[in-house]
Amino acid sequence: MKAILSADRNWGIGYQNKLLVRLPSDMRFFRETTTGHVVVMGRKTLESFPGGQPLKDRTNIVLTRDRNYRAPGAVLVHSLEELQKELEKYNSDEVYVIGGGKVYEMLLPYCDTAYVTRIDFAYQADTWFPNLDKMPEWRLAEESEEQTCFDIEYVFTRYERVSPAAENGQRG
Repeated sequence: MKAILSADRNWGIGYQNKLLVRLPSDMRFFRETTTGHVVVMGRKTLESFPGGQPLKDRTNIVLTRDRNYRAPGAVLVHSLEELQKELEKYNSDEVYVIGGGKVYEMLLPYCDTAYVTRIDFAYQADTWFPNLDKMPEWRLAEESEEQTCFDIEYVFTRYERVSPAAENGQRG
């Protein structure tokens, strides 16, 4: 399973159920990376999409505690156990966690890759992603050249979970 997101300098990812900033190349990367795959999100993330509609050309799985919630075109699950059972139907390499904050936090232990668009600015945020740079089980595997959109500077990064065997070998 993979996580995909954009985060500011402080790992902020959202404010008042909206992205901190919309970068056309980041939106394109998200669309190209997740199209044809499974996306897992919380109810509030689904509701933040235009018209509260599931993303086109993807299997949308929504995690919500509300058993009365309806989202035509999406698969609804109500617990981590129910989500894990649903995800057994798919290759884990085809599954992308797309938010929000609580869903990222819950599912990060199951992810082996995180695609993070790092924005070189600190926005006002009320939702954050865990700081992978401070987590020994994660390492920065790849970083693009710096990109600019108007006056916003950012890079595309890929973090990988360090395998326990490799981690032990490094300490060796």
